[in-house]
Amino acid sequence: MFRNRMPRYEVLSQDAMATLDKGWRRLVSELGVEFMSQRALDLLGAAGQKIEGDKVFFDPDWILEQVAKAPREFDLQARNPAHDLHIGGDAMAFGAVYGPPFVREGQVRRDATMEDFRNFTKLAQSFPTLDSAGGVICEPNDAPLDSRHLDMTYALATLTDKPFMGNVVSGPNAIDTIELTSILLGGGQGREAGRARMEQTPALISLINCNSPLRWDDRMLDSLFEYAEANQAVVLTPFILMGAMSPVTIPAALVQQIAEALTGIALAQTIRPGCPVVFGSFLSNIDMQSGSPTFGTPESGMGLLCTGQIARHFGLPFRSGGTLTSSQVPDAQAGYEALMTLLPTFLAGTNWVMHSAGWLEGGLVAGYEKFIVDIELLQMMHAEFTPLEIDEASLAFGAHEEVGAGGHFLGAMHTMERFRTCFYRPLLSSSENYERWMRNGGNDAAARATKIYQDKLASYEQPPLDEAIREEMEEFVVRRRKELGD
Repeated sequence: MFRNRMPRYEVLSQDAMATLDKGWRRLVSELGVEFMSQRALDLLGAAGQKIEGDKVFFDPDWILEQVAKAPREFDLQARNPAHDLHIGGDAMAFGAVYGPPFVREGQVRRDATMEDFRNFTKLAQSFPTLDSAGGVICEPNDAPLDSRHLDMTYALATLTDKPFMGNVVSGPNAIDTIELTSILLGGGQGREAGRARMEQTPALISLINCNSPLRWDDRMLDSLFEYAEANQAVVLTPFILMGAMSPVTIPAALVQQIAEALTGIALAQTIRPGCPVVFGSFLSNIDMQSGSPTFGTPESGMGLLCTGQIARHFGLPFRSGGTLTSSQVPDAQAGYEALMTLLPTFLAGTNWVMHSAGWLEGGLVAGYEKFIVDIELLQMMHAEFTPLEIDEASLAFGAHEEVGAGGHFLGAMHTMERFRTCFYRPLLSSSENYERWMRNGGNDAAARATKIYQDKLASYEQPPLDEAIREEMEEFVVRRRKELGD
């Protein structure tokens, strides 16, 4: 887990914040927000909010009272305590790509499979820069739809010992995820002991998306109820592509985002006061010529910087950013668009970063080579956002005495003592001269990335897990698969 102790980049004035504050208050009180769940409507109505059909008209001050119940920071436990995470403050945690139905492997674009899901999980385990494999790293289309969440959760729990995300396709899927995680954390003492550990410190963090504009749908709300009632962390995230799911202006999108996120957070705190939540943001825009989603845009970067400041204004940890791109392949466009998203991710001090490795083609594709490109970017950002330690030793006065005017420092004692660790050493980048590069095959970054991910998979070692726990999880998966008809 990375601690970002660099100053935050804040772009909104006090007047701007006040204008945004008035805007979201008008949206929730005058236009209202739809909740496609009777259970949510009943709960919010009982809390004194005005209900008309599926729409809730909120008292903005009540929303703020509910939001104030959420913890500013919280811990997230892994089955290996060395990988426990802190969410909030100056902590940044990174997870892999989430949700693509397709995979790109070299020149081949195809349906994602369960084997791909396992491979990406192994890669996430293999790189310390990633704090989590994430959740739906890709959609395994060769597994039955009704039960694939069982195999995916089992893979996340056994192939990695880092925290992972809960399944949110339905309420029953959320329950299955909680049950499997309870077994995993039981430590041989049974599911009840594991559930008690989860109640004390959350082990799951789950993405609850708003169906923007201004609607929370039933499946997401069913999952929210299960995770919040179990005291597991939930990331309440408006899904906004400006020009399609919000007006085209950034301020209008920000106001809508605040309204959607805060109403979801208020519901979570009504379900279980004090349950851990994250102010989520997925904010970009569409191409106004084609209507296609675009990523790595200046507008999305500005929105990300604003969102960080807004989340801190409400005293909440926040999620945004990643290495997003619209590019179909891991080319120059993929690299510069990813950096256009990742740099403001760090400048804003994002706490939970999804889509940190592998995102291609607007999120439709999980790319093996892109995964490695993104790991390189993450490692470089870690180095760049580590504050300098300036002391007498770092000024290297003795090296100047040794070398003198007009000399060079290659052989100086100061250099010899530090040459192995003084600079960032690339995972992927090449600085070979042309002749040596040609002798080594003349491979571009994508070709080099292919070799790196293949080598990582070949050398992967599964983290140890008590065999009794593994067997209990397997029995649960088999039983539930039969109950689901698969």
